Amino acid sequence: MRVVLATSNPGKQREFATLLAPRGFELVMQSDLGITSIDETGNTFEDNALLKARHAATVAGLPALADDSGLEVDALGGRPGVYSARFAGLAATDEQNNAALIAELALLPDAPRTARYRCVLALVRSERDTHPILAQGSWEGRIGFEPIGNGGFGYDPYFIPAGLNCTAAELSPARKNALSHRGAALRDLITRLGTWT
Repeated sequence: MRVVLATSNPGKQREFATLLAPRGFELVMQSDLGITSIDETGNTFEDNALLKARHAATVAGLPALADDSGLEVDALGGRPGVYSARFAGLAATDEQNNAALIAELALLPDAPRTARYRCVLALVRSERDTHPILAQGSWEGRIGFEPIGNGGFGYDPYFIPAGLNCTAAELSPARKNALSHRGAALRDLITRLGTWT
């Protein structure tokens, strides 16, 4: 089944494709179809995932899968949350977002650095699908003091998963898929698919 993946992020595309290909999904990135991203105006991960999925389905005329995910840092009251990709500004790079995060945490030197990645997936058959599939996953951990590792993307060089002594950026793609919020959300999605067509 051909499904539009409502992202222009090749890192996400690789992770999704690896886990969904065995289910017969052929994922095509919306950017490959000339579809531009829609503004993420939702207040929750669920809102934004649905917004992106419905937009991609409308433009492409195909089923669409979208995720909204981000980092929630307890000492920052759950921020950056839905603003994770633009924590340092609308066109911020991963490096700029990481710098903004570490700068804020430096102002709270005694605060615990516990955090989690959260992911919500929305799968719609069409823009008017009244029964979209919503799935979610989370990944507990803490924020390190120095960036370590060259893999992954986003906050991965600073995110130390619970129970591990390395960052998410040091994990192999297969290991990350087995542990991550996105992997958990995809597994949740797969259990919810049933006879979805």
